[in-house]
Amino acid sequence: MSVLRWAIFSVLGLAYFFVYFHRLSLSVVADDLASDFGVAAGVLGLLGSVYFFCYAAMQFPAGLLSDSVGPRKTVTVSLLVAAVGSVLFGLAPGIRTAFVARVMVGLGVSMVFIPTMKVLSQWFKAGEFAVMAGILNAVGGLGVLAGTWLLGLLATSFGWRVSFQVIGGVTVVLMALAWLVVRDRPADSADSPVAQPDAIGLLAGARRVVSTRHFWPVAVWFFFDCGIFFGFGGLWGGPYLMHVYGMSKGQAGAILSMIAWGMIVGSPLLGVLSERLRSRKRVFILASTALALLLLLAVALPASLPQWALFVWFFLFSVCSSAIVIMGFTATKELFPVSMAGTCVGMVNLFPFFGGAVFMWLLGRILDGYPLALEAGYSIAGYRVVLLVLLIASVLALACTLAMRETYPQNRGTGPGRIVCHHTAR
Repeated sequence: MSVLRWAIFSVLGLAYFFVYFHRLSLSVVADDLASDFGVAAGVLGLLGSVYFFCYAAMQFPAGLLSDSVGPRKTVTVSLLVAAVGSVLFGLAPGIRTAFVARVMVGLGVSMVFIPTMKVLSQWFKAGEFAVMAGILNAVGGLGVLAGTWLLGLLATSFGWRVSFQVIGGVTVVLMALAWLVVRDRPADSADSPVAQPDAIGLLAGARRVVSTRHFWPVAVWFFFDCGIFFGFGGLWGGPYLMHVYGMSKGQAGAILSMIAWGMIVGSPLLGVLSERLRSRKRVFILASTALALLLLLAVALPASLPQWALFVWFFLFSVCSSAIVIMGFTATKELFPVSMAGTCVGMVNLFPFFGGAVFMWLLGRILDGYPLALEAGYSIAGYRVVLLVLLIASVLALACTLAMRETYPQNRGTGPGRIVCHHTAR
């Protein structure tokens, strides 16, 4: 069983790799899309944001499908939809087809994370689960690396269209592996490494989540924090580096790759810091304060940072806006009983992607409000306003962290992987 569960995790980890790949892939090829389709920044921002609208809208159904038809079938079908969407995006003759393709990709990859969490909860003990979640987020960081730096190289060498068609073909292979390898739970329930808690109905659980007032500061924090990350790191960060700093696509992709390293390095480090401080809330406050200071620096010096400083800036930006999300899911789970873990994570997971959808579109509209600087692209004045909006959003995210409840479990039970938390929701 030990070998099988690692094989299952490997396949699902690869699926999550492509979730992040598609999530940030438009940032590097944004200029190519605008040129080929002849669209303005607002339309391009909407093209990027439609992924997030689809992803957010499918989180509740993803939990329902995982509980009814099972994670294996859910992930297999979703990967097929994503594969077809990726190939169609590479073949799109116009912006309308590109929108249809992007919707398919968004719908497909939206049903990977929640089923993966459910599978891991069946195959790994509670104490192992936290470690596996950290590894999964690191794999997502590798997907960011591929969606920025590697895609930049592929698009430069073969064009963005061929790149997305190849990714679609690889996803088909991954879909077949998911069907052949993944199993929802150990065949014999007596062999399961975890105890099965009493189930709480999905609708009853959802009502309990939304009626818990301590849920909302975390949810709103997710909206602003991930709106900043996806809006800038996922789409407009690449054009910003190319237009304001005059970088090539490859140079911009190299700097954007620091987003991936921020996730890979930052996720486990923030987890260790939380344990050392014996606090989730303090880590939220520290990360949100650092994010606000980073954006304040960018507003003050929008075109004056040396290249080495940009590498450092994007690394820290990723740590403070992306790696920190694992702490957000952890805090959300600790607000509720273990039996509600899937429901509460699915509910809070709506907010990061609504934030990404809103901010991608909003930042594009802001850039459209300023005249183009001819061949240089969007003007520095437009990007300065974009950075100012992001700074305001970071201050609002910081305010949410101050209103959060401390969820760090003060007492740990003696059972395997069991955590007893006195900070129960009221």
